[in-house]
Amino acid sequence: MRHPYEEHATFAPLDAEGAAAFDPVLLAALDEDVGGGDVTTLALIPADAEAHGAIASRRAGVAAGIPLAARVFALVDPRVQVRMAAADGDRLLPGDVLLRVDGPARGILTAERVALNVLGRLCGIATLTRRYVDAVGGAGTRIVDTRKTTPGLRALERYAVRAGGGCNHRTGLYDAILIKDNHLAVVGSVRAALERAMADAPQGMPIEVECDSLDQVREALNAGARAILLDNMALDAMREAVAMARGRAVLEASGGILLERIPEIAATGVDLISVGALTHSVPALDVGLDFSPQDQGARRTQRNLA
Repeated sequence: MRHPYEEHATFAPLDAEGAAAFDPVLLAALDEDVGGGDVTTLALIPADAEAHGAIASRRAGVAAGIPLAARVFALVDPRVQVRMAAADGDRLLPGDVLLRVDGPARGILTAERVALNVLGRLCGIATLTRRYVDAVGGAGTRIVDTRKTTPGLRALERYAVRAGGGCNHRTGLYDAILIKDNHLAVVGSVRAALERAMADAPQGMPIEVECDSLDQVREALNAGARAILLDNMALDAMREAVAMARGRAVLEASGGILLERIPEIAATGVDLISVGALTHSVPALDVGLDFSPQDQGARRTQRNLA
């Protein structure tokens, strides 16, 4: 059965136009960091100084956000030339170069931290997502994210999940109905909630209901549910839910999902495993900018500003 968020499953790397669509986010980040001006760089670096450098990964991982990092340099100083040396979705080894920068040293130094913050955060999400996806093995279960994202950065973080091979859950409260335990506490029952949702939902909008017991799963299936979230269920209960559904509904495992449990959860036959940790507590991938040896003066300055 087609899962309810199928349209969020395809990864297409950002091109220059796609990266520019995130200018408001990037400009806000630059305003937060630069404010009225990069006073250290303005004091130390001559206006005509040139620099040549490369941003590289210092750990193994998965690339995400390279066009966005390139866009940061362009927003600070359009004269900075950026050459991308890898593509979003690529697997990285320590030392792999993601992009090279050439041009005014002031512009490069001023853009550096925001570019690295964006790149490190998104690469970190893509890297962790890939670990979860790889742990599924050949089971066919899909790893999906949740709404536990950094406020204002959801679109970027969801993009990074796709770069890592994962899929996106609903975008927000507006594009899918997900009936959760607190909704059920107000409405009264799974069946009543599903009946109201089905009567009110626009044509084609996904409807999913959260169930924390097999009795609720049975009630949901009898009410015509096409997508059921299995909340914090034991493995035996998941297997029984899969047998009960017999393909009539997409089943999603959720709640306290740890990486080491992915193989056994996927083996139950669930269709989706949603993981909040992909975005709410992921470590950034360590990436850094170093100037070329011929720019020794600028290189020493840059390291002092880390």
